[in-house]
Amino acid sequence: MNDRTPWQGWRRSSEENAGLPAAKGPGSRRPFGLTWWGKAWVDALVHRARLDPGRLSRGRSYARRGSVLELTVDPGVVSATVQGSRPTPYEVNVRIRAFTDDEWEAVLDVVSAQIGRVAALLDGELPPEVVDDAQAAGLELLPDAGEVKTACNCPDFAVPCKHSAAVCFLIADALDEDPFVLLLLRGRKRDELMAALRERRSAGGEQLAVKRRPVGVPARAAFAKALGPVPLPPKPLAQPGVPSAVLMLEPPRQSGIDAHELVMLATDAARRAWELASGDGDGGFGLSREEDLARRAAGLLGTAGLADLAHRAGVPARVLTSWAIAWREGGAGGFAVAESTPSAGSEDAIDPAAIAEGREALGANAVVEGNRVTADRRQLRLGADGLWYLFGEQFNDWVLRGPGAADPRDLLGL
Repeated sequence: MNDRTPWQGWRRSSEENAGLPAAKGPGSRRPFGLTWWGKAWVDALVHRARLDPGRLSRGRSYARRGSVLELTVDPGVVSATVQGSRPTPYEVNVRIRAFTDDEWEAVLDVVSAQIGRVAALLDGELPPEVVDDAQAAGLELLPDAGEVKTACNCPDFAVPCKHSAAVCFLIADALDEDPFVLLLLRGRKRDELMAALRERRSAGGEQLAVKRRPVGVPARAAFAKALGPVPLPPKPLAQPGVPSAVLMLEPPRQSGIDAHELVMLATDAARRAWELASGDGDGGFGLSREEDLARRAAGLLGTAGLADLAHRAGVPARVLTSWAIAWREGGAGGFAVAESTPSAGSEDAIDPAAIAEGREALGANAVVEGNRVTADRRQLRLGADGLWYLFGEQFNDWVLRGPGAADPRDLLGL
């Protein structure tokens, strides 16, 4: 990265006004590290590199002010000019130990063993798991204690000085734009890394290239010739299960993914796939956010997972519980009628004959309000799907009792 000039909006047209800008405006409180790699750099800088916390804090303020004028990254070193209190900017170097050729070979040995990792790198992506690959080779890709060395021509003898610390934070910006900057700091340019990976891949594939795969015959033709008609696919399981691979593999440490939440998500995906395969539902496609929350919560009733889902969704647990009960008892139609208001829809949309049928089922003392017919502690609601749903009063609230029916008398056992 060359000629990088961030945060120069404070400069005036005349260079006679050189000096520190005011710590105000949009950049005065902006964070550093917006991507995984930028955040990992800042975390290593603050918690692992063992640099003076006070100096880092002052450096962060300098970086936010836009004091770093130019920043260039080369193998093992970052060079920058930083505007201090004097007119002439200071020259700063931040060095990080570059890996030796042997160390890089060890890292590439581990990376090359991961087909997905190689494919991502050759596609121009740097997956976070490369940090684990380096650790497997006995190395730390992110800076460890004592690995960040700074130098500045300012009169401040502290290490790091605030100018050097500001550059350290601006490296996070460079990593946000291009995470391969970290590999460059460790001594290996992107094109060199790509060339080494391609060479290893081609070397590993020489023996396979000699053997040509047979053309073969289409599966349908093979079955028709040898075994008769193509067999029907096996029927889905009697009930959905949990994907076994999710239970065995833990997410990478740096991914930020919670294993329990991953299992819940995979289990839900398996259930939706099972519904599609068995014909017992449409997998929940086309649902609104509230409907999908109700669907997921219905499978968590009676467990601590429902409260956790409510917290993450920003919905009160009591509300989500009522949604879950409505969905469990009546599906999408039951949920819709449970959440509807008595005057939902225009009066023209409510069939008077249907309402009269519901009132007759509950008796002469029944009270009609919109699509609701109430008598004693029972209430019939006419849904937009044309079905009746029975609710019972519980703790000053109406709770859905079961799936809908076309005839309200069926719900009342008449």
